[in-house]
Amino acid sequence: MTSRKPQKKSPASDTDADSALSQQYGGKHTGGWVSSLPASWVPYIQLARLSPPAGVFLVFFPHLFGVAHAAVLLHSPLSHTLRIAATLTLGSFFVSNAIHGWNDLVDAPLDAMVARTRNRPIPRGAVSPFGAFVFTATQLLAAAALLPFLPEATAWAVVPSVLVNFYYPWSKRHTHAAQLVLGVSLAWGVYVGAAAMGVEGLLFWGQGEDWASTTCLFGASALWTVIYDTIYAFQDVADDEKIGIKSTAVFFRAWTKPFLWTVLAAVVGLLGTYGAFVFDGEVRVGYYLVVVGGSLLSLGAMIAKVDLDDPLSCWLWFRYGFWLAGGSIAGGLLLQYAMVL
Repeated sequence: MTSRKPQKKSPASDTDADSALSQQYGGKHTGGWVSSLPASWVPYIQLARLSPPAGVFLVFFPHLFGVAHAAVLLHSPLSHTLRIAATLTLGSFFVSNAIHGWNDLVDAPLDAMVARTRNRPIPRGAVSPFGAFVFTATQLLAAAALLPFLPEATAWAVVPSVLVNFYYPWSKRHTHAAQLVLGVSLAWGVYVGAAAMGVEGLLFWGQGEDWASTTCLFGASALWTVIYDTIYAFQDVADDEKIGIKSTAVFFRAWTKPFLWTVLAAVVGLLGTYGAFVFDGEVRVGYYLVVVGGSLLSLGAMIAKVDLDDPLSCWLWFRYGFWLAGGSIAGGLLLQYAMVL
């Protein structure tokens, strides 16, 4: 399943190509607000993928899904929901920084061999491995410092996420299902958000419809990640094949779009099943239009329109396309919450 299509070549010079790649989380982006920062800060902003801020929101969205889901189940007061959401927003910022710092620390030898990533802060020497480790540790400690402000169950819910995120950089050496590993690590935020709101009996030992509905939402979030990260991985697919990095992009190649359509069908099915659990079989038109319909249309457009042979197309659909699906799920769940306030 590894038939190869040639990557499209740009007529631009090597310098122009490097400049373009640097905007695609290539490690040298200095535009916009980043240019106003002290020079010593910039490599750490690049390390944490804070510009553009897609990385932070990819961590935050599943937590927000979990918060909104729990708020619907528990009819939570708005003040409580806002407090938990604010705490998890800050936590997602620190967790995202830690995840990206750790990923780049482990991946530095591989990043140095990939055209798009060879200028990231560690391979180019702007941040030392020790500096990246200290940065990662401080961000993780900052996130942990927020746990006392959340229910005790939240700390237990966080543990699996920490373990999977720790392993994720190595998964690209071990399995073509690295995108699923990433999906599980990020989507675990659904459980964390729900636990922070007070939903009990979650995780593997949970029982009842709250566990089932939460797990459907977790599964949909994980597979959503598989879709957008497979597209993201196509930016580097030629280099990844040469140096032995594994991914769904490398594995499926010419069969990637049929694979992504299959994953999308599973996302839609899980979101539909979630609605059946939460609303006891009642057809909530708003939910199915916004959450299920919005996800189907936005992810369907992404899969149909992205040119997997063009790294820039993959980047643009990743950077902007994920907002549509994430916004649809979050917006639809928050709409249902507004109806029970």
